[in-house]
Amino acid sequence: MRVNVDPDRCCSSGQCVAAVPEVFDQSEDDGVVLLIQPQPPAELQAAVRTAASICPARAISVQEP
Repeated sequence: MRVNVDPDRCCSSGQCVAAVPEVFDQSEDDGVVLLIQPQPPAELQAAVRTAASICPARAISVQEP
């Protein structure tokens, strides 16, 4: 799995951080998503898919191998 974020689309809702704080964080300056782990381990991948699906701005995309 490869995760991508589009910071220009992010609306700073923080739902991704709440869902998977091991993979996502927010900038302290503007709250925009920060990607910590672009290739999350298998045990986090289901949560990353959920985070992508609940992102209100569709700023997160997931590429499966």
